[in-house]
Amino acid sequence: METSLQDRLFNLIPPAMIMIVLGFWAFGPRPLVDHPWTLTVTSPLIVIAVLLLEAVHERHAGWRMNKQEFMTDLYYLVLSATVIAWLTQKLAEEPLVAIKASLGLNTAWAGDLPWLVQVALVIFLIEFGQYWMHRLMHNWTPFWLTHAPHHHITQLNAAKGAVGNPIELFLISLSVVALFDFDKTAIFAALNTMGVISVFAHANVRADPPIWYSFFFTTIRHHSLHHSTDYESTRCNYGNSLILLDRIFGTYREGEGVLVGQDDRKRLTIWEQTLFPFAPMIEKYRARRAASEPGPAGPANDPDRDVAGAKAAA
Repeated sequence: METSLQDRLFNLIPPAMIMIVLGFWAFGPRPLVDHPWTLTVTSPLIVIAVLLLEAVHERHAGWRMNKQEFMTDLYYLVLSATVIAWLTQKLAEEPLVAIKASLGLNTAWAGDLPWLVQVALVIFLIEFGQYWMHRLMHNWTPFWLTHAPHHHITQLNAAKGAVGNPIELFLISLSVVALFDFDKTAIFAALNTMGVISVFAHANVRADPPIWYSFFFTTIRHHSLHHSTDYESTRCNYGNSLILLDRIFGTYREGEGVLVGQDDRKRLTIWEQTLFPFAPMIEKYRARRAASEPGPAGPANDPDRDVAGAKAAA
């Protein structure tokens, strides 16, 4: 089947956006690229750009954005950029920095590496942790309960990577990057690069990047298969950005999904997603409470009815 010129151009957009991101962080004005608020601006800009691409070259009509999905996605984007980011810094990154200082660890060598090597190492360190955390979430019930809400989404869009239970969003954000003295711009470039890959991997955009790209990086084909409704398909393609890790550890699978979701494709509300990990405990509590409460008087425990019944039988 011959590919149209428009399709060929869209297939090149993901790698082109990565090049733009790397160029900005490598050659942008130092006061700008060193400022932490710059990352706060560039990250949502990537999502907005891909959302606009969805509007002009969508992959599946069934994934088309609507008001309900947009408001839900917006809520989780804000949650991730504020509460989750703050918790990650206070509960993970700052303690790691303190441990590093107390042990006298010196990782200045990391900042002396070539800039692109630093970017690649940051991506690898983050993705390696996320890959194994993701696999753990699919193989141990307590962790699965935090991750399951993300699989209850019934369509894929550019911001869907941020949708999930807050506990999962925190766990998946953990990394050991704080232990290394990488150049700040290399860290920001790595985060934005992963952002581009992950956003396209969740996006409703008809873009199938070149073979060299899809060998290393996760695409919508890989990730939509992981979100498929059948159980076996969810047991593959765990890489959020680096599908290469699935190839290395034997969890890669070729294919693509269209119908996505869990449990008869039931869409969860934000409240249901938030409470989902605690649902078993809530159900047990309700069952115990119902069992401990005396039942209403009925035929089985009403003595007057028993007497009347006995007389009628006689």
